[in-house]
Amino acid sequence: MLTPEAVKTALSLVKDPVQSKSLYDLEIVRGVAVMGTTVRVTLGLYPEVRSEPEAPGDASFRSEVGARVRTELGKLEGVTGVEVLWNEELPTRALATDDPCPGVKNIILVMSGKGGVGKSTVATNLTMALHRAGYRVGLLDADIYGPSIPTMLGVAHRPMSSDGKTIEPLERFGVKLMSIGFLLEDPKAAVMWRGPMLDGALRQFLRDVRWGDLDFLMLDLPPGTGDVAITLSQRVKTTGAIIVTTPQQVATDDVFKSVSMCEKVNIPILGVVENMSYFIDSVGVKHELFGAGGGAAVAEFAKAPLLGQVPMDSSVREWGDKGTPVVQAAPFSPIAQSFVAVAEKLVDVVSLRATAEDAAPAAPTIDRSGGTGRKRLPIAK
Repeated sequence: MLTPEAVKTALSLVKDPVQSKSLYDLEIVRGVAVMGTTVRVTLGLYPEVRSEPEAPGDASFRSEVGARVRTELGKLEGVTGVEVLWNEELPTRALATDDPCPGVKNIILVMSGKGGVGKSTVATNLTMALHRAGYRVGLLDADIYGPSIPTMLGVAHRPMSSDGKTIEPLERFGVKLMSIGFLLEDPKAAVMWRGPMLDGALRQFLRDVRWGDLDFLMLDLPPGTGDVAITLSQRVKTTGAIIVTTPQQVATDDVFKSVSMCEKVNIPILGVVENMSYFIDSVGVKHELFGAGGGAAVAEFAKAPLLGQVPMDSSVREWGDKGTPVVQAAPFSPIAQSFVAVAEKLVDVVSLRATAEDAAPAAPTIDRSGGTGRKRLPIAK
């Protein structure tokens, strides 16, 4: 029978990738639980546990530790799945005095300049991966014209207001949700709004929805570089954006434009996810149906890490159509674990960016007064 003692013995063999010390030596193991044939390990990380990354954009620590824990515990007889939870204090984005979501620590935009690359699929599964890792998460469907979250999360009822002023977000699988799709009388009806109405709807979704205290609020953005992304850059201080692409050039040509837009409106790019990277057939042969290298090219252009390459898998579509993201439906499947690895790298990027910003020297103050006791230049009359 699988016991906590056996799990702890196996866990003691896991070493961290930076200092080559066991997780127990680093004192980051917070808890171990055995639930039938599955194991749940809770880990806590602090900045002093790891050294500075060797290269800018290094985001492998959390993902590598998680992978080593799953590999070692997966060797135990009777184990069918390993879940890693992270118990830590996350950094908080800079908040303005009029911030519409003061209780939200990090706002992450999931975006792309191209339609059809799987932004909603990536957004929903990353949301579920973060939630299953122990973080408090919300998901806002900011694609007003083509909301997908109601279908992908199997939610059809309307949100309510308890005070007549604010909106209670809907919940599914412990995640807070909001979408224009929840408010439409006919889900097949077209939303025909111009820019000002889009701006008003997004402001309401951020300001008037009672998101409460969250570690992450994920925003699923529409394709392109139009009103929604520009409005968000003006209305709220975001932690940064995840850029989603597929490998082929017809996708990356548009995705480059999304990167350029982020730079122009000062949205930090946290990383790139290459979706539908390849397909593995029934005999294990890998097929790169849409070519190769697109995600790496976008990451290089954005000067950001490639967070992961997510393969094509029919179960993603099947479970998404049923209203349950694959990370929730089959959390220990290889495709679900690819989303988990991306989520862990994302949290590492967020943490490392905050550490780097804290360590950066303060900007110099420039005295433009001309100094004391100086005579001003005469003004010609």
